[in-house]
Amino acid sequence: MPKALAHHHRVTGLDVRVDRVGDGRPLVFLNGLLGLNEHWFGCLRYLVGPEVKGGIECLFIEPPLLELRGPGCSVDGVTNLTVNLLEMLVDEPAVLVGNSLGGHVSLKIAMARPDLVSGLVLLGSSGLFERSFEKDVPRNPTREWMEKKIAGLFDDPSRMIPGMVDMAHEALSRRTAVRSIVRLGKSAKRDHLGDQLHRVQTPVLLAWGKQDTVTPPEVAEQFSQLLPDARLCWIDRCGHAPQIERPEELCKHMRAFVRELSQNAHNEQAGVA
Repeated sequence: MPKALAHHHRVTGLDVRVDRVGDGRPLVFLNGLLGLNEHWFGCLRYLVGPEVKGGIECLFIEPPLLELRGPGCSVDGVTNLTVNLLEMLVDEPAVLVGNSLGGHVSLKIAMARPDLVSGLVLLGSSGLFERSFEKDVPRNPTREWMEKKIAGLFDDPSRMIPGMVDMAHEALSRRTAVRSIVRLGKSAKRDHLGDQLHRVQTPVLLAWGKQDTVTPPEVAEQFSQLLPDARLCWIDRCGHAPQIERPEELCKHMRAFVRELSQNAHNEQAGVA
């Protein structure tokens, strides 16, 4: 499997991990609340492996979401941070691939800075409706509580990455981290995008787990109806994290979408309607 090269960037006083691999059209991957760059690495062999045709560069962005404080601990704060990173890291419009909160942020960027975006891939995106768990996060989450919550993200919990529960439990062992995740979850619920999605003019691929219980299938259908240029593909036997549970099928849809974007761009340059 191709290996990503990790870098760290200081943005607005925060240390942000960025992993990148490949060469070609940039795809920028944005995590959900407890997401890590490693959660996407199962996709690499299907996007930049030696047998894959078509140049793609994958950039994985991991802001320290649980360290955010004040106004920055919000969807708008994460959006502004991500825009700053995009301006630093890529020199052409990128395809933003966002899971959960990362999809929400991708939509916000597409509306505020369309010059930075050539397409969106949304997986279980928030922004319309999400059964988030911030309302019942205990002050001191136990490992058993965390395991139950993370297992609920999957159609098949055996697909969880080894160590995923322990890492999440450790991340929420600090009271300040619990406050941050609760605040970010509430911010995402308040920031309802239903009456704004008509402003997203970039092509959108909705790659949705059929068994997603966090952002259920009807949410994907609503996104499909409200976005001007969206196509919806279902991933069967899959919950809220297709990048972990069904990476091969997800990447098949993503590669087809990227090829379509490239062909459309080529046709525009050639003057083909």
